[in-house]
Amino acid sequence: MKRRTFLCLPLAAFAQSPGLVPGFHLLYHLRFADARAAFLAWQRDHPADPMGFAAEAACHLFEEFEHHGVLTTEFFLDDDRLLGGIKSTADPARSNAFEQASALARKRATDSTANSLLALALASGMEADYAALITKRQLDSLRHIREAEAFARRLLTAAPSVTDGYVALGAANYILACLPSYKRAVLWFGGLQGNKQRGMGQLAQAARDALYLGPYAKMMLALVSIREKRFQDASRLMKELTVAFPESPLFARERAKLKE
Repeated sequence: MKRRTFLCLPLAAFAQSPGLVPGFHLLYHLRFADARAAFLAWQRDHPADPMGFAAEAACHLFEEFEHHGVLTTEFFLDDDRLLGGIKSTADPARSNAFEQASALARKRATDSTANSLLALALASGMEADYAALITKRQLDSLRHIREAEAFARRLLTAAPSVTDGYVALGAANYILACLPSYKRAVLWFGGLQGNKQRGMGQLAQAARDALYLGPYAKMMLALVSIREKRFQDASRLMKELTVAFPESPLFARERAKLKE
């Protein structure tokens, strides 16, 4: 399906940019410094583009996740950690850099184009993850989840082929559905509802063809599949990730666990 080109910067052009998609590939190989350099170069050349800053924020968040083992089987199978966050504290410098980059992405997203909506959906989704898993501010996380869902729905209504928007929806649907029933009742009154199957379907759609976050969605879906005891699906997804990113120690480690 051809991507729509009514954006302030055509999304099709983004796919060919040396500073975003290749930068995300460096990120998935855990080459964080190289990925940041690519994103910062894109920012210098395109200072009005919010996606350059959203990409930088993603780099800081992914590095923090790697540092604390968030994207691992052990974390995802432990309800206390999945629903309560990391056991230690965030790195202050990385936390500050993440917050600054996310704020700049929001500041640059000044219109209702798909490009701005994507940056806003990603910023809100990342802030929700950071608040829930890293700084353990659950109420702030729920507020950001609500924002991310709203921006992602607007994005997918305007540009259905921009499937990066499904990452925020899928992660929120699955994680919220994992909460204890009494907490889900509180969320229901606040306008939030979780649904595991819908969340997995949304992550699967992003994993298939999302421009930037496809591999991240695939990793999330693999971990969710392990949690749901769908080991064959998890093994297939992990194999695809290791083939696509052969130098990534994260994907290699998690695939090896499935073979044990």
